[in-house]
Amino acid sequence: MALDPKLRDGIIASVEEGFAEQVSYTQELIRFRSIRGEEQAIQDFVFRAFRDRGLAMDRFPMDRAAIEAHPGGSKFTAEHSEAPIVVGIHRPREETGRSLILQAHVDVVPAGPEDMWTHAPFDPVIEGDWLYGRGGADMKAGHAANLACLDALRRIGLQPAATVTVQSVVEEESTGNGALMTHLRGYKADAVLIPEPEDEKLVRANTGVLWFEVEVRGMPVHVREMGTGQNAIDAAYRVVGALREIEARWNADKAGRPHFEGEEHPINLNIGKIEGGDWASSVPAWCRLSCRISIYPGTSAAAASREIEDAVRAFSRNDPFLANNPPRVTFNGFFAEGYVLEEGSEAEKVLGAAHRDATGKALESFMTAGYLDTRVHALYDRIPALCYGPTSRNIHGFDEAVSLSSLKRITTTMALFVAEWCGVEPVA
Repeated sequence: MALDPKLRDGIIASVEEGFAEQVSYTQELIRFRSIRGEEQAIQDFVFRAFRDRGLAMDRFPMDRAAIEAHPGGSKFTAEHSEAPIVVGIHRPREETGRSLILQAHVDVVPAGPEDMWTHAPFDPVIEGDWLYGRGGADMKAGHAANLACLDALRRIGLQPAATVTVQSVVEEESTGNGALMTHLRGYKADAVLIPEPEDEKLVRANTGVLWFEVEVRGMPVHVREMGTGQNAIDAAYRVVGALREIEARWNADKAGRPHFEGEEHPINLNIGKIEGGDWASSVPAWCRLSCRISIYPGTSAAAASREIEDAVRAFSRNDPFLANNPPRVTFNGFFAEGYVLEEGSEAEKVLGAAHRDATGKALESFMTAGYLDTRVHALYDRIPALCYGPTSRNIHGFDEAVSLSSLKRITTTMALFVAEWCGVEPVA
């Protein structure tokens, strides 16, 4: 049933009324340098923001044993965040609507060389329609929108008539274990909405992701006798060639895969980091590659990892040096599978109607070839997992920014969605 026009108009006006406050709160979030392992302070801030709104609070650590025992658990390393997960729960006076999880992550990727930014990366500057700052788009704007859509209802004296669980997680950029931890904690709902920066579209399909390292050992000698040694960095380059062959093979396998066969290059291998050697005048004795590759939905992380190991092993057997010094492959982060959001759910229909009311346009869907926490809810909760959020630019790059006009539209959509999906009742 569609929202009453008077209620719809009241919600739209309320989002507008509170938008300046929402932007200010988003700027506060951006000011936290919440890269991996440094999210404790922002989670304390989020805890207070949730509690101040009267939400019932839960704060808990990662349970490494439980995560590692779960098929969706990714790999732990020494760099894994120890910041807590923060959850705030709205409980209605009477449960008459459908329950909902609103989720966002606070961890952000490193900023890179700060002199390559127009403004300091953690200085939330507004220029025209754009709010700049590392993590502003991915996804602190969405994090703030989760609260803003509830605030919009409260501003007109209403609250959801169903349980709404607001989840603030870490490790989205590295393992996805934060979202998995909320699942293991027992939080579940009739649907989930995660406002990642998705250009006001709904994600229909999403790749899985693997992180792995390849370590190559060489034989050091003085460079005057370089021909008698073995250069680990040169050998690592040869291994990259073998990995590119895997990437090409997996891309060629896109035929017949809905949501992927029309994409030019759906599977991407990134050599994200390279370290090696000890001294400019010594043939390097070691080299370590840090890699990321995506996998199709329906492909298990375990099977894909075995294929990578087998390919490196097969290549090494035919390399004069590596045959006797095989590289070591270690999986060290994402070990996550992809998902497809099946069409036709009631949750998608409600989101589509809300989007049309907020934007005047039909809701589009698309495939995104990166990791999303919605995989936890799609694969393991088996509920409609909606990933939908604002227009952005340069996420993970320099001068990351989110469009403020788009942010207002998606916040309006979210508030309308919550009102229709959960129902509303007078504020307690």
